[in-house]
Amino acid sequence: MPSPPDPDIPDAHATARLRGAGLRVTESRRAVVAALAERPHASADELFTLVARTVPGTSLQSVYNALGDFVDAGLARRIEPAGRPGLFELRVDDNHHHLICSRCGAVEDVDCVVGEAPCLTPSDARGYALQVAEVTFWGVCPACTTTDAATAASADARAAAS
Repeated sequence: MPSPPDPDIPDAHATARLRGAGLRVTESRRAVVAALAERPHASADELFTLVARTVPGTSLQSVYNALGDFVDAGLARRIEPAGRPGLFELRVDDNHHHLICSRCGAVEDVDCVVGEAPCLTPSDARGYALQVAEVTFWGVCPACTTTDAATAASADARAAAS
């Protein structure tokens, strides 16, 4: 009986994830899984940049194809924040939501308040058998808030010195 892959070895981890999703294992697919593990909430273009470092002969279309296959197989999830390109992540086994900074675009996962899918119930489901609720919380991240405060303090100091 073969031993399980070492999760500390990205290539073995990627191979195990692909096989677990019933997908054929290829060099470019392994690289896309590894890139998603390194950079959750990345766009296809961002993932292509990461993949091209390890698989120089890959194409952007190959990355798009892999991502489409991953979403179809339930290996990855696509989120589509308003005004941004689609983003991809490997966290698919729960009903979590996202926090997005309206200034810098940072994206973070936030667990469902209730913990069961769907974790929000509409006032009228109109006969639908609800399965998932997708919520995106928009705001200003701590880094941007700190930068804004520092910029305002600097402007106040310059104004006071004038």
